[in-house]
Amino acid sequence: MFDFLIEPLHYGFMQRSLIIAIVVGLICAVVGSYLMVQRLALLGDAISHSVLPGLAIAFMLGANIFLGAFIAGVTSTMVITWIRTRSPIKEDAAMGIVFSAFFALGITLITLIQKDNKIDLNHFLFGNILGVTVEEVVETAVIGAIVLLVVVLLYKELLFYTFDPLGAQAAGLPVNLLNFGLMVLIALTIVASMKSVGVVLVLSLLITPGATAYLLVKRLYQVMILGAAIGVVSSVSGMYLSYFYNLPSGPAIVLVVSGLFLLALLFSPSQGILTNPSPRNGTSPLLKELRGLLGFSR
Repeated sequence: MFDFLIEPLHYGFMQRSLIIAIVVGLICAVVGSYLMVQRLALLGDAISHSVLPGLAIAFMLGANIFLGAFIAGVTSTMVITWIRTRSPIKEDAAMGIVFSAFFALGITLITLIQKDNKIDLNHFLFGNILGVTVEEVVETAVIGAIVLLVVVLLYKELLFYTFDPLGAQAAGLPVNLLNFGLMVLIALTIVASMKSVGVVLVLSLLITPGATAYLLVKRLYQVMILGAAIGVVSSVSGMYLSYFYNLPSGPAIVLVVSGLFLLALLFSPSQGILTNPSPRNGTSPLLKELRGLLGFSR
């Protein structure tokens, strides 16, 4: 068993990949906990899809693609906020409009670039953690350290804003800055995760570990800690599955974390579907309504 765990560590690419996996699993769970509590999962999806044109433009200019992705992600949040505040369009609709437009623009730009340059679009969409370089490991570690430091320093303020935005505003907290800061943290987390799971699958790492932890514990700091542990375990387990069974690394990580969520959903001591059947008479509310529509008695 010990040899089974040690064998992949003999290779430099696996060492780098595991470091990336641990960092990404950690920060995605911590930042994603705020998204889950605020019911803003779609925002994470919007930002993750919106970084693609930044990647393409940065490549065309010969600049750092991570910087281009970050700028595009932050720009998308500003556009969403502008649409929401300057029109009657609701936030969820604004997110859908912006992320689909940015994603389409990114695909178009990359397609144009591919005419003269060989770019594997799948690496941007689904990640290529096995191909990370030492420089990318350092960049990801620095981003992870910045994200965790900001969360620790602003934990109380973000906690207050997350659960009671109006109360936080009444208390004099700069809620607009806190909201923008949270968007920046999400953008940084997505940029750090691009090499591991890609822009398409990053939403799973942002939301699923926190959602799994939420089924097991209740306090936000507990959700963050347990979610971080789940994210790290899922990322490392996915890497080992990828190594031994020749699977794509990003999807393997997502499948592991989704499997853990399913186990928690079914067997959570306090929230599990199988351990805590909620309807007293064994009939779900949906089935009750169907019976009512069909004219059956209870």
